[in-house]
Amino acid sequence: MIAVLKPGVSKQQMENLIMWFKGRGLDVHISEGKYQTVLGLIGDTSKVDIDLLNGLEIIESVKRISDPFKSANRKFHPDDTIIDVSGYKIGGGNFQFIAGPCSVENHDQILEVAQGVKNAGANLLRGGAFKPRTSPYDFQGLKGEGIELLLEAKQKTGMPIVTEIMNINNLDLYEQVDVIQVGARNMQNFDLLKELGHTGKVILLKRGLANTMKELLMSAEYIMAGGNEQIILCERGIRTFETYTRNTLDLAAVPMLKELTHLPVIVDPSHATGMARLVKPMAMAAAAAGADGLMIEVHNDPKNALCDGAQSVTPQEFADIANRVRKIREVIQQ
Repeated sequence: MIAVLKPGVSKQQMENLIMWFKGRGLDVHISEGKYQTVLGLIGDTSKVDIDLLNGLEIIESVKRISDPFKSANRKFHPDDTIIDVSGYKIGGGNFQFIAGPCSVENHDQILEVAQGVKNAGANLLRGGAFKPRTSPYDFQGLKGEGIELLLEAKQKTGMPIVTEIMNINNLDLYEQVDVIQVGARNMQNFDLLKELGHTGKVILLKRGLANTMKELLMSAEYIMAGGNEQIILCERGIRTFETYTRNTLDLAAVPMLKELTHLPVIVDPSHATGMARLVKPMAMAAAAAGADGLMIEVHNDPKNALCDGAQSVTPQEFADIANRVRKIREVIQQ
C-alpha cells in the first residue's frame, strides 16, 4: 500500500502519521521526490482502513499494491534512483560504461586493459577474480590475488572496480571493492542476498539465465529488505530454444523494468550473445532501448584469453562501440 501526501505537509505531521502506521505493525518506506512525498507501507495492510486514510487532511491518495516487490517498486518510489559510484552516476539520465576482462589473469593484462578502456571512455573497471564456471576443469580465477590486482589497477587509473562475489565467506575480501556483482547463477542465492543487504556497497544484480523479471525484482527486494537500496539491475540474456547465440538478449526487459522499478537498468551484451561480433549492434540497441549503462567484456588478447575470449572485444573495438553508443544517446535524448 502507498500513501501519497499532499504538498506542504509539515515534517511533524508526516512523523505523526508514520508513528501511527508503525503502531499498527507496518514498516514505512519514505520516498521524498521533487514534487511529492510517498509513504510505502510494508507488512499486513489488510486491516488498514483506506477510507479512513483518504479522509485525513494531509493525504492526497491511497492505493493498494498487488506486486510482491515493494521497495523496488516504482509506485513506492516514483523518481529514478541514481547510484553514485565514486562520483560516477548511474540512472536518472546518467549513463556509464563498465568494461574490462571476464577474468583477471595477470598484472600486465589487467593494467593494459584498464588503461585501454579508460582511454575509450569507460569510467568503471570490471574484472572477475572468482569465476563460476560450468566445467570444474576451467580456469576458476585468481581469487584474492585477482582482487589485489584490481585494486592496483584502480589505484593507477582512478577507476572504481566491479567484481563478482560467489560466497558469503569471501565478503571480507570485498572491503575496498566499489561495486559487488551478483552473477546470474547466484541471483537466487538468498542467504548471499540477505548478507549483501547489510552492507553499504553498491550491488550489481544480474538476471538469472532462466528467471523472470519479477524474480529479478524479488531478488533485489531481498537486498533492499536488509536496508541496502544501492542496486543496479543487469539484463544479460536469458536461455531460450535458440542455439545460434549463447543466450537471447531480452531488450524488452529494459523499458519494462524501468516501468516497474526505480532502480537503474544496464545491459551486458557480451554474455547475452557470446560472440564478439554481435556485441556492437546489441550495445547500440540497448542504448536505444533506454539502458542506463553497458557492461562489456574487453581483453587485450581475446584469442588467448583464459575465460570467454570468444565474446571479448579488444580495447580498440570497445572504443568504436563507445563512440557509436554515445552518438545514439545524443539522438534519443533530443
